[in-house]
Amino acid sequence: MPSLAPRIETVPPSGIRRIFEQAALLDDVTMLVVGEPDVPVAPHIGEAARRAWTEDRTGYTPNGGIAPLRVAIRDKLARENRIDADLEQIWVTIGATQALFQAMTLVLTPGDEVLVPDPGYTTFTMNAHILGAVPVPYHLSPAHGFEPDLDALEASVTDRTRAIIVNSPSNPLGSVFGEGTLRRLLDLAERHDLWVISDEVYEYFTHGVRHTSLAALDEDDRVFSVFSLSKTYAMTGVRVGYLVTPTGMGATMRTMQEATISCVAEPDQFAALAAIVGDHSTVRDAREHYRSNLGVAREVLDAAGIRYLDPRGAFYLWIDVAHATDGDVAAWAERFLVERRVAVAPGSAFGRTGEGWIRICLAADPEDVRRGLEALPRPADRPTAVTA
Repeated sequence: MPSLAPRIETVPPSGIRRIFEQAALLDDVTMLVVGEPDVPVAPHIGEAARRAWTEDRTGYTPNGGIAPLRVAIRDKLARENRIDADLEQIWVTIGATQALFQAMTLVLTPGDEVLVPDPGYTTFTMNAHILGAVPVPYHLSPAHGFEPDLDALEASVTDRTRAIIVNSPSNPLGSVFGEGTLRRLLDLAERHDLWVISDEVYEYFTHGVRHTSLAALDEDDRVFSVFSLSKTYAMTGVRVGYLVTPTGMGATMRTMQEATISCVAEPDQFAALAAIVGDHSTVRDAREHYRSNLGVAREVLDAAGIRYLDPRGAFYLWIDVAHATDGDVAAWAERFLVERRVAVAPGSAFGRTGEGWIRICLAADPEDVRRGLEALPRPADRPTAVTA
């Protein structure tokens, strides 16, 4: 048998999926491991998809998506993100996953370096390896309020650095970068002529702070923006996202889309259209549900004296369990699953800085949140929450 491309063997497996798949083989597991909304899709979204199938709207569409959907996205970007984009900058993708991969494919060649957050979403690093690029982590640590140390980040730039990935609100941390931090990141990118890829999947889920889109601050036309409908509208299995490119990439993107997916399934696009232009009360209800679960989690963790990052966005909670893990949180998470029947994501799955931490998903039944967190081992002392 011929060998696979050598770079494929360098792609790290997902430590999140490892726990999830083990949990699926067990009974009575409290599932707090994957970022899956626990609320149903809104009826008007499902009805739009059903109507598309009934009317046999199942053919090819333009590579970038159906015109009404792209117009709806353009209007949403202007209204909610303060991004002024034309239709040739908006490309409907198979979830944010394809949008992210598409952006990284456009700017990275084998041997290039890309700066990725650590802790950060696993796909950032996986994509870099698939493309033969080198992911260079920049640390988000309690010492800097889980925001980038700009001096250390700049010191990581070399003559091979081509891009930086920014994720706010953050998966797994739940931190939200303020406008000042985002402007400094853009200044750094300008000084070193770097592309910026901005993952904004959790834009609708913030707590007491406003989400700021990087492209709204970009005066240099260097930002790719990645968005998704999956988390916002509980449409994870529908697989619709979109990529907003810098200007002048229409012809290139049309070729890229044709070569990779041709187009997103037409019924899925009509569902996405209904989601964006339709009633948003279910989104507001989901946001309040996640905030309520955060209150439950704070109560349990504060009573147990377990340190955690008080999140300002997304629907995750970043929890310090270093007192129990003996320096190997991945192995501990597997034992915790087997012994206590609680599935959590080990922090090391998100980068080396995540060692000793876990991520739980707050998009769950509140009793599951309480049950899972009450099973955590208590430390000898009683730390307080970390504020980002």
